[in-house]
Amino acid sequence: MARIMTIGEILVEIMATERGQSFRAPGTLVGPFPSGAPAIFIDQVGRLGRSAGIIGCVGDDDFGRLNIDRLRRDGVDTSAIAVIADAVTGSAFVTYTETGERHFIFNIANSASGRLSASSITKPVLADCTWFHVMGSSLFSPGITAAVRKAISMVKRRGGVISFDPNIRPEILRGREALRSILEQTDVFLPSGDEVALLVDAQTEAEAIEPLLALGIREIVVKRGSAGCTYYDRSCRLDVPAFAVREVDPTGAGDCFCATYAACREEGKAVDHSLRYACASGAIAVTRKGPMEGTASFAELETLIG
Repeated sequence: MARIMTIGEILVEIMATERGQSFRAPGTLVGPFPSGAPAIFIDQVGRLGRSAGIIGCVGDDDFGRLNIDRLRRDGVDTSAIAVIADAVTGSAFVTYTETGERHFIFNIANSASGRLSASSITKPVLADCTWFHVMGSSLFSPGITAAVRKAISMVKRRGGVISFDPNIRPEILRGREALRSILEQTDVFLPSGDEVALLVDAQTEAEAIEPLLALGIREIVVKRGSAGCTYYDRSCRLDVPAFAVREVDPTGAGDCFCATYAACREEGKAVDHSLRYACASGAIAVTRKGPMEGTASFAELETLIG
C-alpha cells in the first residue's frame, strides 16, 4: 500500500455555470467532476509522483467509476476503495454568488461514503503508511470517526505522521468534540484562516499558537488563499506570499496545498521549500474549473515558481 494515505468522502461535483445562478430555478450545469476533499488531496499527491492511497467507499455506478478511473490514472492506489452495490456515490451541487462565494448541496452521509467504518481499517491497508492525512469534512458520522481514530492509532504506533486539515463546515462544528480529539493526535496542523483558533477557544491566531503547540503539534501552517500562508513551530514563524493568478474556481485549492506540503515534507524537503511549492499548487488549482482539474505535477509547479 501507499506511503501517504487519507480517508473519507469520494463524490462527484456538479456546478452551476453562471455566478448568481440559483437551484430554485432551472439553469445550466457542468459536470460531473470527480471530487471529495480527501480524494482531491490524494489525487494531488499522486500527480506529484508520490506513493498515494485512499480509504473510502463509492457506489456501483458511473459516478463511482469516474472517481476510481481518475485516481488510478493519476497514480493513486485505489485498492482500499470499497464499491458498494446497494449504495450510490456521493454528490455535491454547487452554486456561486456574484462575488464568487460557493454554496453546496451535499449528499454524503446517505451515500456510499456513509458506509465507511472501522472495519475498513486493517494492518495490510496501512502497512506502508508513513503519513496519514485527515479532513474535518470527513468526520460526518460516528462510523467514519471511529475509522479515522483507528487509523491514526495504527499509524502513530509505527511512528508515522498525522496531518489534519479541519476543513470546518457548520454541521461539523456543532459536534466539534471529534475535531478536537483528532487535533490532540496531530503532528502537522493545516487550518484555513480563522480555523486556527476555533478548536482551542482562542480569540485570535496569535493566542491560538501556543495552546496548539502545547498539544504536541509540531508544525502549524495557516492557509490564507490569495494572501499566502504562515508557518509556526516552536522556533520560528515564516510568512510565504501567494502567486498572482486569475481565479476561475477555488474548489480544491486548499486540498492541493495540503497535499503538496505533505508530499514535500514526507520526502524530507525543508519547510520553506515545501511552503513555496504548496502555495504554487494552490495557485494552479484555482485557475481551472473543477475540483481535481487543478491538480499539478512538479514540472508545472516549477514552471510557476520560475
